[in-house]
Amino acid sequence: MTIAAPHVSIGHLLPTAYQQAEAPRSGIFVVLEGISGSGKSTLAAHLADRLGCCSFHTVPSPISGLQPYINTHARALPQLAFYLAGALHAADLAREALQSGHAVADRYVNSVIANHAAVHGLDNATVTATIAPFTGYLTQPDLTVYLHTDLDELIERMTARPDQSAADRDLIANRALLRRLQEHYDHIAATDPTAYHLRTDGRTAAQLAAHLTDLIHAMAHSQAPRTRV
Repeated sequence: MTIAAPHVSIGHLLPTAYQQAEAPRSGIFVVLEGISGSGKSTLAAHLADRLGCCSFHTVPSPISGLQPYINTHARALPQLAFYLAGALHAADLAREALQSGHAVADRYVNSVIANHAAVHGLDNATVTATIAPFTGYLTQPDLTVYLHTDLDELIERMTARPDQSAADRDLIANRALLRRLQEHYDHIAATDPTAYHLRTDGRTAAQLAAHLTDLIHAMAHSQAPRTRV
């Protein structure tokens, strides 16, 4: 198992029509996790270019266009259902991509858990238990990279964004929420067997992508054990 949520056999819970399609893998499924401003999207693009594969965001476009409305108007459970649906759709995108090569996801189900729990004042276990019946559908990552950036640097990056979102503004204005969100990610990573912790301070996206590309090639060819840098 490679996600924080407990694996539940979806075959015992949902009709056959809702079960995931079985497909062989030809590559490594890489997930980038971290707080807004840590550089996930830029790194995902660099990494996908180096690996010659596709990258996608959770929640994928064009569904992601609904996020501002959902975040503003939906209550906690509909919000969670929306983001879970995005992760399930991303799982299908990964499954399809992995038939012919690698796949890179900018956020995945652990972002759903960490962000929802932090914003709504819940613990990770409560969110995890709520979505547990559906986690058997998720394509399991081979490598989950948790990006770490100094909080002051994160705030500076989010402040400088030309497309700053309401979520960014909330984090900029609420340092306690920012710390709480990092704690939620750290808690998930502590029990994630695919976790790889990577500091982004003082390193360009190209440098980080080069480092991860070497790691992924090593995993693909020799299943070398991961280290943390």
